[in-house]
Order: sequence, then structure tokens, then C-alpha cells
Amino acid sequence: MSFPVLVFDIESIPDIAGLRALRASAADSTDEQVYSGWCQERQDKGQGDFMPLYLQRVLVISCVFRNGEGLRVHSFVDRDNASEGKVIQTFFNTLEKHVPQLVSWNGGGFDLPVLHYRGLRHGVVADKYWCMGEEGGADAREFKWNNYISRYHMRHLDLMDLLALYQPRNNAPLDAMAKLCGFPGKLGMDGSQVYQAYLEGKIEEIRRYCETDVMNTYLLYCRFQKMRAGFTEAEYEQEIALVKATLGNLAPLEPHWREYLDAWG
Repeated sequence: MSFPVLVFDIESIPDIAGLRALRASAADSTDEQVYSGWCQERQDKGQGDFMPLYLQRVLVISCVFRNGEGLRVHSFVDRDNASEGKVIQTFFNTLEKHVPQLVSWNGGGFDLPVLHYRGLRHGVVADKYWCMGEEGGADAREFKWNNYISRYHMRHLDLMDLLALYQPRNNAPLDAMAKLCGFPGKLGMDGSQVYQAYLEGKIEEIRRYCETDVMNTYLLYCRFQKMRAGFTEAEYEQEIALVKATLGNLAPLEPHWREYLDAWG
């Protein structure tokens, strides 16, 4: 296993302002009316109410960053309902600075396309991320054969996609795989509850939920590294011990990590 590694996960909510603009909704209509009207139209057509990716407003991006100096957990959060572009730009600035291996669970199917559309909307710049070796420069050769965009490259590892051998019918849920491997899995809420939690002002609860999800992904990544001999058994156990020690240090200020460790048993 080589460092640095950046594991990430996003939480998003419906972009009601965008939906309002696309539907040319009446100015005196409330957000609830705009959203419920759209949901009703979808229901009438026998469709689900899952918002298209380009109308998924990014609320939280949580990261586990692992390099030679240690392990860190951090989240970028839009707390003022006006910083989505800044949150996305800050995330891509981290990639620009460290050029890590990017790791996700279904990142190619959801998280990254959402970041693409929303980044485009806000004028985000991410030149290293989009480099595919055709632009010239010092990184051209390296990125031609291993970049963040191509599905079968390892610079972005969508762990779910790889384990399913790139066959969507084989996909497995993060929560199920985490629990099957002896990790805590999801705590507190699931993705379907995020928007209601947002409406209730529970931004920190959403942030904490996102962080536990990204930690589950990191632990599955460690298990995957052991499976592919990126970790020896001893190195894997050392990494698990590092995770537990790191979370133990965070627990006094962030009680969700105490809950996570207790669930880990």
C-alpha cells in the first residue's frame, strides 16, 4: 500500500433552487411546494423521487486522509447554505496538493458525477483531477496511464465497482459489507434520511454520519489491501490499531467516534 490515500464520501440534498429555476416555478411558491410538486409528478409517472445527480446539492464531503505522517478524518461542510462551491473547490484543492490515490464506495456511480456537475455549476477548477495525459507537461505520461477519470485505473479506486468486477448487478451495499467484515457499518441514519435531517437543522448529525460512512470505506479498503497483499497480516493489524487509536483520541470531543468504537466491540 502506497501513500497518500484519500478516502471520501459525500452527502447531498435536493437542489430546490435549481429545481425551481428549471421548472420556472412561481415566485410565491414555497420550497416545500416546489419539491412536493415534483415528487408528485414523478409518482404519477410511476417513477421514484430520487433527484437527478445534477440537482444533488453537496452538503458534506468527508475524508479519511492517510499518509506517512498518520491518519486524519476531516469534513468540508456547507453550513451557511451558500458555500457549496467553496466546499467542492476545497476538496479538489486537497487533491491538487497531495495527488493521492482516491478511494470511494460507488464514487464512480454517484459521488464523483455529482461533484462534476456541481463543480461545473460553481466554476470549480481541478486541473490535476481532470488531467488524462493529453495536455503535456511533467505529469502527462504518468496521468495518461493512471488518472482519476478512467474507470479501470487505480488513481481513483471505486472499491464497490472493482469488487463487483464492473458489473452493476453484482454491487453490494457499504453497510452490509462493513458489517460482514466485522466493522460497525452505518450508525445514526441512512442516506434517505439526510434531507429531513437537513430541514430540521441537523447539519452536524449529517456530518458525523458521513464521517462514519467514510471510515467504513477506509476499513474495507484496508481489508482489500490485505486481500491483494498490499498489507501483510501484521501490517493490516497495525493499521487497524492505528485507526482505533486515532478514533479513541477523537472520541472525547466527537462522541460519534465513541459510539463507533463501541459498536466495533
